[in-house]
Amino acid sequence: MPEKRKFKMILAASAAAIVLWSAGCCSVSPQPGKIPKGFVYIADVIPDPVFDIRYATNYNFVGTRIDGYLAPKPMLTKEAAAALAKAADDLRKQGYRLLVYDAYRPQKAVTHFVRWINDPAAPGVKTFFPNLTKSDLLKGGYIDARSGHSRGSVIDLTLARMDGTPADMGSPFDLFDEVSHPDSARITPEQRRNRAILKAAMEKAGFVQLDTEWWHFRLKNEPYPDTYFDFDVQ
Repeated sequence: MPEKRKFKMILAASAAAIVLWSAGCCSVSPQPGKIPKGFVYIADVIPDPVFDIRYATNYNFVGTRIDGYLAPKPMLTKEAAAALAKAADDLRKQGYRLLVYDAYRPQKAVTHFVRWINDPAAPGVKTFFPNLTKSDLLKGGYIDARSGHSRGSVIDLTLARMDGTPADMGSPFDLFDEVSHPDSARITPEQRRNRAILKAAMEKAGFVQLDTEWWHFRLKNEPYPDTYFDFDVQ
């Protein structure tokens, strides 16, 4: 084999090895009961959160427990959790607790969503997308092949009264509909006020709200903006 061609093959192999090594960060598989360095359980940082981790149950738009959710134990990067604790302190003074629906999401869970969309034999739970088809969820950007949740600094949450009762936000979590847009005109003044309270506290703590889901917030200065993790929620 000519030396020049051999050299090119070595370079290509080296580049492939680098890609595989980089991808490895997205396939972290810690021992049972452990999570990777840089992540923490929300319950270890905030003393009084309420959890309703839908993807660890059958009560979600797919209608079954989602891949990678072995336990209802939400976690975030340390930076996102520290910022969330500030929001929780702020809201606690106003008489609210945080009710968390989802936080870090393994890439395998996102893959499960896409597989469900492409499976005509899996109808899902229509109450979560009453005015859309499954394919609309992909086309409309509600579901994508990758999710910011997999980077570890995105959280889905709402306000809860001190007794744990969810505040009225005008639409339930994961209702894929325009009424779930933060600025929807189809909600009451009280519902708009509740959304504003949540948004103000989260933005003050350093989060940015998604413009199509009132419950979705991303840490503005997330520590892993280009890394999509895949270790289980356990």
